[in-house]
Amino acid sequence: MDVTLLGTGAPQGLPRPGCPCAACATAVGDEARAATALLVDGALLIDLTPGPAFAAARAGQSLAGVRQVLLSHPHDGPVLEVPAGLPQPGRVADGRELALLDGHRVRAVAVDIPGTGYEISGAEGQRLLYLPPGAAPSGLDGNGRAAGGADQDPGGNGPYDLVLLDVLGRPEALARLRASGAVDAATDVLAVHLDHEVPPGPELHRRLAAVGARAVADGSTLRVGEFHAVPDLPRRTLVLGGARSGKSVEAERRLVAFPDVVYVATGGTRDGDEDWAERISLHRERRPNSWRTVETCDLVPLLTAAGPGADPGAHWPDEAAPLLIDCLALWLTHVMDEVGAWDDATWEAGGRRALRERTDALVAALRATRRRVVAVSNEVGSGVVPATPAGRRFRDELGRLNAAFGAECEQVLLVVAGQALALRG
Repeated sequence: MDVTLLGTGAPQGLPRPGCPCAACATAVGDEARAATALLVDGALLIDLTPGPAFAAARAGQSLAGVRQVLLSHPHDGPVLEVPAGLPQPGRVADGRELALLDGHRVRAVAVDIPGTGYEISGAEGQRLLYLPPGAAPSGLDGNGRAAGGADQDPGGNGPYDLVLLDVLGRPEALARLRASGAVDAATDVLAVHLDHEVPPGPELHRRLAAVGARAVADGSTLRVGEFHAVPDLPRRTLVLGGARSGKSVEAERRLVAFPDVVYVATGGTRDGDEDWAERISLHRERRPNSWRTVETCDLVPLLTAAGPGADPGAHWPDEAAPLLIDCLALWLTHVMDEVGAWDDATWEAGGRRALRERTDALVAALRATRRRVVAVSNEVGSGVVPATPAGRRFRDELGRLNAAFGAECEQVLLVVAGQALALRG
């Protein structure tokens, strides 16, 4: 089964007409995108872009063989232009199946906004799922698992070969599909309905790769079921940055498309500290409702245990629930409190050795973990030298911890002014 993407952009296209933003200004060449539309084996057309016949011609295709045109989003899509000779566009009712004469089968998948998703099966058994812009599959429970029978379950017959959805606009939709088994590590996840919220080019592709997805240029033809290089997701990632650099947002973004995430808050709560309470509140508001929060500095058991929500029969059996640790600097502060590192005499009498043992144990647990881990830490070594011995001790020990932790990570990022720079991976 071959799929040609006549467009991969949002309903208004990219760049948006008349928009002066930086993302639209740089959306040129392969990064310029028409509204998303799919041509399946030259016979089935999903959605219409403005000028569909010209879009097909640019892709080296013809619409002459199209026998069925289906629409996914009902009212806010691109201008509906039906070229002469094409069948009148229609829609399949949720849960109903349409069998085409050429051997394709199309099942309508209910979504959580007005519109229709489509599961398309080829004559040789290849399967793809296409969701309209801004949509996630409905009928799944809070953890992304099917609430009803297999006939209402995306992925009820196993993982799809290809999934096309609004990855950036609805990353939690991808998390739901992963939890339900509709997407596994071998599924080719393609981002469509791309809009101007993310700058195109390297930044777009970096963000997609971080969640195991990719984007292709308009006019690309894909063979469903054929091997594609799925982005290699690191098991361990360290995100460094200064105050308000955007490091926590970057870390959260890397796990928002995965189910059952455990958010490990090492800072806890501070009675009477309104500023700290506001910071905690902002962090909580950003997290998906499905994430579980654990407030602790006891990180080694979390790294070594199977983890809350882990299921030996899960669709990602090589790992337990992913961990997001925010942050290592607060963990270090807690441990230095416990070993008496702030007092010079205690530090020399055994505090230094006790701290090394604790950090060595943490790094060893990270090295051996089977969980996906994203950890956040502060980068404090580039500023003014602290005025006190305790301050300098904390700066030095955090630098050592970051270096040791980062040495065990497949990917290390430095976030500056909201921009993530890859130091490794």
